[in-house]
Amino acid sequence: MAVPFPDPASDDGTEARLLAEASPGDNVPPLSVSQLSAAIKRTVEDGFARVRVRGELSGTKRAASGHFYAALKDDNALIDMVMWKGQAARLAFRPEDGIEVIATGKLTTYPGRSKYQLVVDTLEVAGEGALMLLFEKLKARLGGEGLFDQNRKQPLPYLPQVIGVVTSPTGAVIRDILHRLADRCPTRVIVWPVLVQGDGAAAQVANAVRGFDALQPGGPVPLPDLVIVARGGGSIEDLWAFNEEVVVRAIADCRIPTISAVGHETDVTLADYVADVRAPTPTAAAEMAVPVRAELQAQLATWNGRMIGAATRQQALCGERLTALARHLPKREALYAPQRQRLDDSGDRLDRGQRQRLVVVAERLATRSAALRPALLARRWDRDRARLEGLGRLLGSLDPRALLSRGYAMVRDADGAIVATADRARGAEHLRLQFADGDVAVHVAGSDAPVSTPKPVRKPPPAAPKRGQGELF
Repeated sequence: MAVPFPDPASDDGTEARLLAEASPGDNVPPLSVSQLSAAIKRTVEDGFARVRVRGELSGTKRAASGHFYAALKDDNALIDMVMWKGQAARLAFRPEDGIEVIATGKLTTYPGRSKYQLVVDTLEVAGEGALMLLFEKLKARLGGEGLFDQNRKQPLPYLPQVIGVVTSPTGAVIRDILHRLADRCPTRVIVWPVLVQGDGAAAQVANAVRGFDALQPGGPVPLPDLVIVARGGGSIEDLWAFNEEVVVRAIADCRIPTISAVGHETDVTLADYVADVRAPTPTAAAEMAVPVRAELQAQLATWNGRMIGAATRQQALCGERLTALARHLPKREALYAPQRQRLDDSGDRLDRGQRQRLVVVAERLATRSAALRPALLARRWDRDRARLEGLGRLLGSLDPRALLSRGYAMVRDADGAIVATADRARGAEHLRLQFADGDVAVHVAGSDAPVSTPKPVRKPPPAAPKRGQGELF
């Protein structure tokens, strides 16, 4: 169906024009889009420089730059909001869709889209109901990751030597913990001081838990065997730092067994769900951490008594069994009688053997001693002496000095060697003749050499006087 163009004549009788012209009496110049947007921006910002808006978050998004974008809505309207990086980093909770909040800031416009938006300085959860909704949403999300599973829980050490405590150093909580530990079982305690409420509390608590977990065994600060995260009671807002995701993840990653003792018995935080053990109060956490020393000593005394009693009963039972067995053993005399008889027989054989041996030895001694009678020894001595004298006479007859005494001479050369042949005598220049009473030097005929004094010849030692057997040499 064709749609006709409108009539150039308007309803008010004026004629539509193609070219823009100033109307009679009109002194308002036309504005540019930027001028109009700037004017609207000034008007909005001047009129709504400080506003507090309550609404439900929708379309939450955190940009890579760190800025936070979302929309606030109720049943009938919606307004965009932005929170710059600096303010967004200080948020005390993680904004999520569906959480009712109160945003404080100023209203402004965004000329690039001809839209107005709320620039938020602070963002707070609107009431405990909204805070509980945020709590449940965060609990469901982290629980879905398995952070609260029971199989992740670690058993607590029975008797920790070092306990690390994450809490405020000035509150009553640390005094209660120290006092209770001293009453039950004195233990070394290392306190990591943190804020437990307000801005920055969650980051400090998370850093403290991770700091304890990063300690090395044998370092200047000992590695705790157990960590207690503690805080006194308060409202859900006061305890909110222990619901922050950064704290929950730090406790979940901690390799040291942890006890969460936040608030009173009715107070529940996400730290309680993720910790290995939840204590209703900080004092109860100290009681869970260590046993009672007096009870341990009493238990040890009981066990010691039972051990001594068991050993005594066992000894008595063994004694009874030994006595019963001894009744079936033969008498001592019956056991010793065969050995005694064997010993007596051996003793008799030993005596007879010794006596027989003595008889044999005595007979041998008598036989040998018969050969040692004086008469026999004297005859053997005379026989041996006569034989020795005959050998002495024979030796004397062979002595060359005996020949010299009968007129013979012994010829020696200049070196004292005996000359036994005439050829050697003719060939020598000088000779020496040895007689029984001395030596004479001679010159061989036919030699012109003068007679020299020969080397002295060692005289034989004088003959020893005869002693029984006579002279041997």
